[in-house]
Amino acid sequence: MWFLVEGMQISREFVLAGGPVLMSIAFLTWFMWTLLLERLWYLNFTFPKLVQKTVNEWNQRSEFKSWYAHQIRHSLIAGLAAKARFSIPIIKTSVALCPMLGLLGTVSGAIEVFDVMAAFGTGNTRSMAAGVSKATIPTMAGMVSALSGLITITLVARKAERETERLALNLKIEN
Repeated sequence: MWFLVEGMQISREFVLAGGPVLMSIAFLTWFMWTLLLERLWYLNFTFPKLVQKTVNEWNQRSEFKSWYAHQIRHSLIAGLAAKARFSIPIIKTSVALCPMLGLLGTVSGAIEVFDVMAAFGTGNTRSMAAGVSKATIPTMAGMVSALSGLITITLVARKAERETERLALNLKIEN
């Protein structure tokens, strides 16, 4: 039990050392990963059921070659492709915002260092160190969040495209 208290104390010190921008990065990372996990769940468990239902409905048609049939097929594929890619642009935006928030933390930490230098000169290294940590910790956190999100969203987007292509192949157009 003591290790939980110790871990919470270390986390609290880390957040305080990183400054207020670190909490923004943490919230954005939580939001991004919530959307990522939802997309992974959807693509692995819900989407295949929709694909199977759509393929079954398509196969029950009496004809597949008319212009109307091609339009219906195109509409089915486009509709499911949109569902597969639903929150991917929001996730990509979140990935892009993470390093920007890290940069904001860098700038605010640097301003704090310059404020300390203006007030106390360069002799007060302890006060300058707090500003340096507020400059480096958000940068690191933003980059780690962005890299983890970038790798995962790439895999999710590829899976969405693969599943959409598989759907298009399963909706045959000949009798």
